[in-house]
Amino acid sequence: MTDSVPRLAARTMNFRLGVPRAFQVSPDGARVFFLRAVSGTSRSHALYVHDVASGSERLLADPADLLADEEQLTPTERARRERMRISSSGIVSFSVDREGRTVAFTLSSRLFVVDAAHGEPRELPTSAAVLVPRIDPTGRRVAYAGDRGLHVVDLTSGQDTVLVAPDPSEPDDVVWGLAEFIAGEELDRGEGFWWAPDGESLLVERYDESPVAVWHISDPAFPERPPARVRYPQCGTANAVVGLAVVSLTGGRVDVDWRSDTALDGHVLEYLAHVGWDGPQPVLTLLTRDQQRLEYRTVDVAGGATRLLRAVTDDAYVELVPGTPRRLDDGRLLHSVDVGETRRLYLDDEPFTPPAVLVREVLAVEDDAVLAQVVSGVGSVAVARLGFDGGVELLSDDGGVASAAVGGDTLVLAQEGPHEVGTTTTVRAGGTATATATATAATIASVAEVSPLTPVLHTEALGPHELHTTVLFPTGHVPGSRRLPILLDPYGGPHGQRVVSSARAHLVSQWFADQGFAVVVCDGRGTPGRGPAWERLARFDRAGTADDQAEAVGLVAARFPDDVDAGRVGIRGWSFGGYLAALCVLRHPDVIHAAVAGAPTTDERLYDTCYSERYLGHPDEHPHVYEANSLVPLAPQLRRPLMIIHGLADDNVYVAHSLRLSSALLAAGRPHEVLPLTGITHLAGDEVVAENLLLLQLDFLRRSLGG
Repeated sequence: MTDSVPRLAARTMNFRLGVPRAFQVSPDGARVFFLRAVSGTSRSHALYVHDVASGSERLLADPADLLADEEQLTPTERARRERMRISSSGIVSFSVDREGRTVAFTLSSRLFVVDAAHGEPRELPTSAAVLVPRIDPTGRRVAYAGDRGLHVVDLTSGQDTVLVAPDPSEPDDVVWGLAEFIAGEELDRGEGFWWAPDGESLLVERYDESPVAVWHISDPAFPERPPARVRYPQCGTANAVVGLAVVSLTGGRVDVDWRSDTALDGHVLEYLAHVGWDGPQPVLTLLTRDQQRLEYRTVDVAGGATRLLRAVTDDAYVELVPGTPRRLDDGRLLHSVDVGETRRLYLDDEPFTPPAVLVREVLAVEDDAVLAQVVSGVGSVAVARLGFDGGVELLSDDGGVASAAVGGDTLVLAQEGPHEVGTTTTVRAGGTATATATATAATIASVAEVSPLTPVLHTEALGPHELHTTVLFPTGHVPGSRRLPILLDPYGGPHGQRVVSSARAHLVSQWFADQGFAVVVCDGRGTPGRGPAWERLARFDRAGTADDQAEAVGLVAARFPDDVDAGRVGIRGWSFGGYLAALCVLRHPDVIHAAVAGAPTTDERLYDTCYSERYLGHPDEHPHVYEANSLVPLAPQLRRPLMIIHGLADDNVYVAHSLRLSSALLAAGRPHEVLPLTGITHLAGDEVVAENLLLLQLDFLRRSLGG
């Protein structure tokens, strides 16, 4: 019997297993390090190196050769991976020294290093379970977090030294060397320590979660098990107290003082968003709690004082652009500023990217340019070389989704397109400018499974609001042959662009289309890919994005009048998309007739500080805003079928969200369905569960919409 597409998609992680990823290029451009699953159905990733001169690759470390037993992860590592959305196994990250000679990685909470040229992996003895190991730039030592402290292992002697750790009198909530919850979940910072360029000291984070509220996660299916006790920074409550110290290898410690030089009306620089230490002094990126002021500050490593380099303010919130800031060799600061409809890069006070170029991420910095991801069209992301003189040169196709890594004169370019499922990875030598790059390029192979589906995307900007929309019909659909029920398949929230020019990104949507739907993926207000002004339309009004989905139904019906039936419309979504699905069926029951809400954030007062307060303000200052954007008060309005799905072990969007909505619906006498997932977190990775989830959603939608 042939496995179903949902089963195959879950088993292959949407056909991404076996695609090379996590590229790091040595500074001389001679070697490209990367991870790749050993097959298209194995979640275990191995470490490889590609030799640029010969075009050959070599396996550096295979988990199957290094582990005799099944991989074991500590609860701390499992939680960290949940924050970073890592659902693979084996070697999930690695660290390379400055010369590209030695690589360090962890496997089953053990520490390994391997010589990139010709060595075999060897395990280093450690005194604690290993988290996020980082080799020092000179390649002599490896630091790692473990047992609430920061350790350093000498590669020659093998000696493991605890460099800094909590005092015995301090509570278990004090940790050195790891990123706190908010950093990992909301600020895209997974690191908690940073090496000095000379490898003689480190900048180390210390956080204390004692002020943070205690929440509990239990599994009702196993009542004999005690609930897990976790610290969760609920919106409006205290965050972890975060600090930094410069710690030398000889044991000296200097605490960092990052207080602002400016009176901030009672605000403090509460969030440590980013740390970079490539030059003589570290550069910190700090945010006030309301995120309307960002400061870049350098650290005096000898005394611990900080100096303001630049401040950026915004009446709504300052958006962080991955890859920034960067301190150039001449002292200038490369950073980003939102200006009107676009997001521009600056050198100190002067912008150098053209106003028409919307920057998504800085990938590398050269002497006279940066390499960056830029928006190149509706749903398209290209890699471009942005000259400090304002010049723009595309290095990838402009009609797909591309990313890159750079070292020396070597460019690694990974591209996906809208017409076939797959990633093409090429290695170009000779410089990043296309005029100087070599005519031929090597390819790093993918061993991913071949998808039995090839989505056919109809992508365009619709209506007066130019809603970015992709429509998918059943495979082989003949235009005008039948009018299909509509299935909206959005995410709809910040940092969650769904309309992308990648066939792979729409595989599940195409599967639903093949079950007899016209699937509509629409990015409403608040979603990325259109610029700051569009994103900020959702500030204080998360609920308004439901109006965009309702508008999209009418626009698609007008665009394809003989192919869609606007009298039968369903919607499905997960996380923010789950909130949006339930919101749509509550707010627009005349347009949207059934909804599947997976892990919905029903009330932002139950979500975390950094995310909720960025978009809705502090709940004590704006209680009416939270009430207006909550699903719970809308419960009496339900008159359409609603299915709610939630993992009972979810520690990101707690099941309390769904239970409170269900309780309100019950109190209002509104029938609905609830599907609890025992032992499942925010990510349903088990292939059986993932398959059956889609099949149950399909059954619900067919029952609710007819046909």
